[in-house]
Amino acid sequence: MDESEALDIFEKVGMFRAGHFVYTHGRHSDNYINKDALYTNAKETSRVCRAMAERFKDSGAEVVIGPAIGAAILAQWVGYHLSEMTGRDVAAAYADKDGQGGFILKRGYDALVKGKKTLIVEDLTTTGGSAKKVVEAVRKAGADVVGVMVLANRGDVTKKQVGDPPVFEALVNLHLDSWEPEECELCKRGIPVNTEIGHGKEFLAKKADAQKSG
Repeated sequence: MDESEALDIFEKVGMFRAGHFVYTHGRHSDNYINKDALYTNAKETSRVCRAMAERFKDSGAEVVIGPAIGAAILAQWVGYHLSEMTGRDVAAAYADKDGQGGFILKRGYDALVKGKKTLIVEDLTTTGGSAKKVVEAVRKAGADVVGVMVLANRGDVTKKQVGDPPVFEALVNLHLDSWEPEECELCKRGIPVNTEIGHGKEFLAKKADAQKSG
């Protein structure tokens, strides 16, 4: 699957949105990739995950790990397709948030990855921070990270920013402009923040708290 085919799927399932959005790491943008629109379509999710698996079919990956929540779905499908392609049983699991901004392997998943060639999958990268934290958690558990594979690299993220794995691949590379809140022209123009998609609700709540305390 090439980039144009992947983009066609993203368009088909309604992943692209325009408006005023707040990303996970707090930056604002007038564009948003709604990954959750993909996950409700099992057929198309399977298709893109097969394409992700194709990139790593010769990597020897034994386990696929994705950060909870959405990428756990990707991990299952990629693991399934790798199993089909290689004729080996490739396990799939996920990393939980640790409550302190990082990720941790629970439920015995640390033992699952120990000594195993492990592929990290993620849906979107804006800064690469989440993928890097999962890479670190998996390595801490004794895994051999063979690569990081993402649906879309939307922030010109580099291999080093995701933990410097041997391979960093994206189905789609996009450049979506984003700004820190204090530099956001949408905020200055009074364009309402979307509170249904992204992290706009949390942004407005923090802003209200700051105004009260100020």
